[in-house]
Amino acid sequence: MKGARSGVAEISKLEEGMQSLAQPIHGINADYVLTLEELSNLAAEGGKPAETLMNVVALIAKRFKTDVCSAYLLEPDRSNLVLAATLGLRPKCIGTLRMGLHEGLAGLVAEQVRSVAVEQVKNHPRFKYFKEAGEDAYQSFLGVPLIDRGVLQGVLVVQTVEARTFLDDEVRMLMEAATQVAPVVSEARTVDRFIAPTQERLWALARNVWWSWDHDTSSLFRDLDPARWRQLDHNPISLLAELPFAGIERRAKDLALHSRINYAYRRQREYLEADRTWGARHAGALRPRPVAYFSAEFGLHVSIPEYSGGLGILAGDHIKSASDLGIPLIGIGLFYGQGYFRQRLDRSGWQQEEYIATDVNQLPMELAIGPTGEPVTVQIETRSGCIRAKVWRMKVGRCDLLLLDSNVEGNAPEDRELTSRLYGGDGRIRIRQELLLGVGGFRALKAMGITPGVLHLNEGHSGFAVLEAIRKRMEDEGLAFSQAAPRVSHEVVFTTHTPVPAGHDRFDAGLIEEHLGPLRDELGLSHEGLMALGRENPCNLNEEFCMTVLGLKLSRRANAVSALHGEVSRAMWTGLYPGKAEDAVPIGHITNGVHVPSWLAPQMFRLYDRHLGTGWQERGAEAKIWEGIESVDDGELWETHLGLKSRLIEFVRQRAVDQAKYRGESPEMLRRLASVLSPDALTIGFARRFATYKRANLILADIERLASMVNDPNRPLQFVFAGKAHPRDEPGKRVLQQIAELMRDPTFADKFVFVEDYDINVGRHFVQGVDVWLNNPRRPLEASGTSGQKVVLNGGLNLSVLDGWWAEAYDGLNGFAIGLGRTHSNMNVHDARDGEELYRVLLEEVIPLYYRRDQDGLPRGWIKRMKRTIRTLGWRFNADRMVMDYTLKCYMPAAGGTSSDMSARL
Repeated sequence: MKGARSGVAEISKLEEGMQSLAQPIHGINADYVLTLEELSNLAAEGGKPAETLMNVVALIAKRFKTDVCSAYLLEPDRSNLVLAATLGLRPKCIGTLRMGLHEGLAGLVAEQVRSVAVEQVKNHPRFKYFKEAGEDAYQSFLGVPLIDRGVLQGVLVVQTVEARTFLDDEVRMLMEAATQVAPVVSEARTVDRFIAPTQERLWALARNVWWSWDHDTSSLFRDLDPARWRQLDHNPISLLAELPFAGIERRAKDLALHSRINYAYRRQREYLEADRTWGARHAGALRPRPVAYFSAEFGLHVSIPEYSGGLGILAGDHIKSASDLGIPLIGIGLFYGQGYFRQRLDRSGWQQEEYIATDVNQLPMELAIGPTGEPVTVQIETRSGCIRAKVWRMKVGRCDLLLLDSNVEGNAPEDRELTSRLYGGDGRIRIRQELLLGVGGFRALKAMGITPGVLHLNEGHSGFAVLEAIRKRMEDEGLAFSQAAPRVSHEVVFTTHTPVPAGHDRFDAGLIEEHLGPLRDELGLSHEGLMALGRENPCNLNEEFCMTVLGLKLSRRANAVSALHGEVSRAMWTGLYPGKAEDAVPIGHITNGVHVPSWLAPQMFRLYDRHLGTGWQERGAEAKIWEGIESVDDGELWETHLGLKSRLIEFVRQRAVDQAKYRGESPEMLRRLASVLSPDALTIGFARRFATYKRANLILADIERLASMVNDPNRPLQFVFAGKAHPRDEPGKRVLQQIAELMRDPTFADKFVFVEDYDINVGRHFVQGVDVWLNNPRRPLEASGTSGQKVVLNGGLNLSVLDGWWAEAYDGLNGFAIGLGRTHSNMNVHDARDGEELYRVLLEEVIPLYYRRDQDGLPRGWIKRMKRTIRTLGWRFNADRMVMDYTLKCYMPAAGGTSSDMSARL
């Protein structure tokens, strides 16, 4: 009865409105007037809002003599439109056809809240063709906003097959019709809801990346359609866009998901609104002036391809932990329309690169809106013209991530492609990307009304942000560069990530002047004065401009990412600090950590829930929390691990078969790949960038000895590999090919598998399922490394050179070490010695311990080592600990938020 009364009320409201509409309006042809007789047909189907709206669009199409009339409703997030009713477009699109306010002509109407009339839609710059709607036949377009009580509710659109110029009176008449229809639209959005409570809450969950590290929430999306969930790279936006509303509701009912959806939604709201966080207690000074965290890439989830490797994964983990801790932090990066390349291997094992455009509609982001209500745009002057960009905003838990996109009107063709690919192109493209990231990123913050209290530069790519911050301080406070620079530098934190010289961007003087010239003028610097900021030796006029040097010179706080990397960095950059001893070089270290919820397998999560105590996740950076792992029954821990290992093997087999099908391999090859690897064999994983210094092929140093190890019937060994070589790194590609070719060698065919297209999803399966994680870079070239830290959380053991984080983590009983941390000036001797040591450790320590079983079939010694690694390392190499360190030792001092600090006087 309630629904019927509601429907009658809606029709009554509409009829009252239409009665006024039926009165002739001066200057309008009477043919456009809607009659009361026609209005009475609206109640024919019982008065439900959805049905009423269908009758409304049919009536308007008839009266205005158009081929199409459609009503689009504004979704709850007010950033997207959904087709709610139509006459003329394909009915199956109702409830599934979505567009952002930045898309298409209907989006333009909503974005600018005004009527839009177009005679030939394909000539309009905002035209977007939605193939699934079947609208290719329609030429003209007239759209008007649907506004109820001053609030935008949606868009009313009419279209015609023939090109048609809509008269001003026709536009006014449709505006009047929209005014009268708007109450029904409003009622539809709030009472019947085309996006019903179930879908509304699912969409709310999907549009914040928080779901990606909340296992309960992600499992909801998986259960809606497990097969498509896997095929769509675990992307809830894509999944929900595919499923019709009725299908979602039916699936939710069949699986009794409603209570889980409501629970997840409540938990998300509680998480977002919580005010008693670690950050609220320890970082209150950052709330009015947050941390601006600049990074060239952010690895948040496999469905958001804005990363290439470790730097991006670290940045993603950093912003997630900042969210969990409640640290006021905003990420700033670039939106790469094609992301990083997709990897395929040909039959010879040679890497092939493929770039695929990313559909912004499938990502949980919207255009950033400034204080004026307009979309944020930035512009940067160079000597050769302007670079413009729009700004996307993504919600990452409690934090925002801003991504700049140069694919906008007004840019030169080369600049529209500027942000299309991550780490692509030559030095000119790279400097323009970094100019956009640094200067454009800082201007985007200002355009949104945000004044950061701290600038954190995650590597040198964003160093130009500091120059823009100095320019703004000079402008705001009437200062000279020499006065403004030290004030800004006090607020800058700079993190360097690589001891490899090629990893530090350098630009020649011509590129610097072309791109920084206008900014240099405003800073009041000479060309040589600006170049000096990026030179180790300012007097060397032939030296190029180094972004790392700029970051170090213009930051008060600089850090490496592990203890050993700190030593290497101080030695590497001692020339910047003449007169200082190497130990006194002002570069400290904060060792990297990983975001536990993002990398911990759900099965291990449940085990920790049972044994580490309530709230262990919120206190994961405390050592005592992890003591509970010692009370876990050996059998329970081992069975949990074996389950994850079986899952890994199943994943690797499926990927190997899919890859082989793509290459057109024989049926015999497909059958063999479907059964590679044994769940009983000791499984070693290696997955990372295929740079030559990481020595993926070190295990191949003695191929005959390796063959005897992998084919030992009593103690077999097997390997899973993954990783990408940079498109221009020919030596790295050759190493990769060498590994991949073993899959065709009869001696190793079932024991070596290379999984193509390494990404977060592949990495997650690897770190959760391997027995041993192999890491053998050429010391000391590994700054930190974090993949092995993810293995720790899931019970795997590390077998690594004492480099990066492992140099400070290994205690002799929580994993295995390759060598004693010694190097050799002769690289060949160095490599040969490490290769020999790798074989020794495998044969004398790793393999015997793994296969030593008791009467219950349990490797008690191995399990003891698993527990020790979790207990001693789980808290230390945790991103929460890392972000806490940054907050207390860098962010708060930089923001002037410490209550005591006497270090300057010591």
